[in-house]
Amino acid sequence: MTPDIHWASLLSPIAQVTVPFGVTVCLLTAYWLLRVAREARWGFVPHVAWWAVPGVLLLLLTPVLDVPALFGVGAGLLLLAEFWPRAYVPLRSRPGRAWPLVGLITGGVLALAVIRSEQVQSVATFVAMACLLAGTAGLLVTLLLPRRPARVLGFEARWKVAVTPEWPDLSVSLSATGAHLKNVSRGTLRVAGWSPAGVNAWYRLRGEDGRAMNVLQAGQTAFLPLDDQDRGVRVWYAPERGRETTRLFRADWTPPARAAQRVLN
Repeated sequence: MTPDIHWASLLSPIAQVTVPFGVTVCLLTAYWLLRVAREARWGFVPHVAWWAVPGVLLLLLTPVLDVPALFGVGAGLLLLAEFWPRAYVPLRSRPGRAWPLVGLITGGVLALAVIRSEQVQSVATFVAMACLLAGTAGLLVTLLLPRRPARVLGFEARWKVAVTPEWPDLSVSLSATGAHLKNVSRGTLRVAGWSPAGVNAWYRLRGEDGRAMNVLQAGQTAFLPLDDQDRGVRVWYAPERGRETTRLFRADWTPPARAAQRVLN
């Protein structure tokens, strides 16, 4: 005989969730999936954004376990998944579809087991939800990623038409050893290279420890070796997200060696 199918068993563990709260969590989940799909079309995959999966589950567990602190933890994880600078990272190697399918199959099997079970199994229900959510997001990534990853900016960026943004994404400060370039934007920047003002040169961007850098995270600082005769810098870069035109950062100042000759109007 075919065992009875109890569809209510799948939803009984979250019966304490009110309709407005449940609709809100569903909207947050749908927004996250749409965000994952949009980032995938730009060539970016979730990194810290995966914290949204346990964040959604903790929101649902709040009324089930009657632990208000879980709501704060879940909301914090959702905020990290949305606003962390490295929530999404550029595609390095194209992921396969095996693990998203494994997640969907595992979640489907667990959900079917809960449906056919005569006893309420809260743990299996929430694990099934997590597998289905993560598997759906992973499948969206593999289906919507562009065939070719975004190219890293290189020397050719200098010869392309570069625009100067109205509001700078970078700032520079001088010290006794050189200049310190800081990313003051809210996102990650892909940096092609830099040169002192008025000098036909091309240098790789390097960190404070001397290691070469291709990207500059939000709030991160790089070191530009300059002497007291240099009067400015030029930096070619582009935002990490999207395929915008190469940008040019210009900064000029009076060299310290000529500070006595400076005239203030």
